[in-house]
Amino acid sequence: QVQLVESGGGLVQPGGSLRLSCAASGFAFSGVPMTWYRQAPGKARELVADGRANYADSVKGRFTFSRDNAKNTVYLQMNSLKPEDTAVYFCYALWGQGIWGQGTQVTVSS
Repeated sequence: QVQLVESGGGLVQPGGSLRLSCAASGFAFSGVPMTWYRQAPGKARELVADGRANYADSVKGRFTFSRDNAKNTVYLQMNSLKPEDTAVYFCYALWGQGIWGQGTQVTVSS
């Protein structure tokens, strides 16, 4: 079964950190471009980070994309989190017609 499963979201205080994971299965992961997106309530989905060192301006210097091909997993390390980072975070695989995960909620609040 072709799928992406995100994990690692949760509630964190401003200034805190989280690491999101996205585990891939059912396709040849190595070499497939992967991207993290997010969608806040009432807003359009936006690109956060990808494997070519592209980052949204709002997260540059705070978020880091990485991947482990041996584990078929990509990660998003998020530091210095702000309330405006609150969103559902999705990973996306540019494979076939494209594959989306189900998303993981990140809430930054005191």
